Amino acid sequence: MDEVEVVVAHSERTTLRVGDVFVKVDADQARLEVEVEAMGAAPVPTPEVLWHHPPALAIAAVPGETLGVLGGPATGSPAGWAAAGAAIRKLHDAPLPTRVGAAGKSADTLRADLERECELLVKNDVLPADLVARNREVAEAALRPWTPKFTHGDLQIAHIFLVNDEVTGIIDWSEAGQGDPMNDLAVFTLGHEAHLDELLVGYGTDVDVDAIRGWWSIRSLLATRWLAEHGFDPFAPGCEVDVLKARM
Repeated sequence: MDEVEVVVAHSERTTLRVGDVFVKVDADQARLEVEVEAMGAAPVPTPEVLWHHPPALAIAAVPGETLGVLGGPATGSPAGWAAAGAAIRKLHDAPLPTRVGAAGKSADTLRADLERECELLVKNDVLPADLVARNREVAEAALRPWTPKFTHGDLQIAHIFLVNDEVTGIIDWSEAGQGDPMNDLAVFTLGHEAHLDELLVGYGTDVDVDAIRGWWSIRSLLATRWLAEHGFDPFAPGCEVDVLKARM
């Protein structure tokens, strides 16, 4: 019998692994429904759904390795980054899903979220005021009109797997839906900004780099306090706080 591995666990959701099977238990059943629907519609490799009985979802593991981890080294080759970029582009060019995803908030909603979060970060002495102010300024570049695309919504570097520089699977689709494609590119390169050019070799160069930089700041500003309160460390080397400091 394989051991049960706790992949992630907090008050909102828990993911367990037993051998080649992942079981997700989510307090919000809608997130699991979004994930199943998105994996069925996405024109890129996704995990096989073994069963779905709310509040749980079981999926098969996908083969391969990631290009790196947030807070750790990027171990993938330039060809691997280009392959990931091509897969992301294929997703963005697919027919739009019906749902608005995590990357689909309006500029006005994001501004309100940022203003509230920036105030709390400074008020609670989580981050220095000048660091917050500078990144709030950088974030503005992402708050512009954009054309909705089929977006993953939480496309962390640990969510794309490759074998021999070919994408074998993209996981964790609970935030998928219509959204700003620059958000996906920003989240995937978060903490690994030096590899953006390699990613764009496969994705294409018709991108808004300033918007990507803006999303690096938005993602990090909005996530830092939540991560710290849920047992994660945004202050670890290469993670969200270092991303914010890089904008100074």
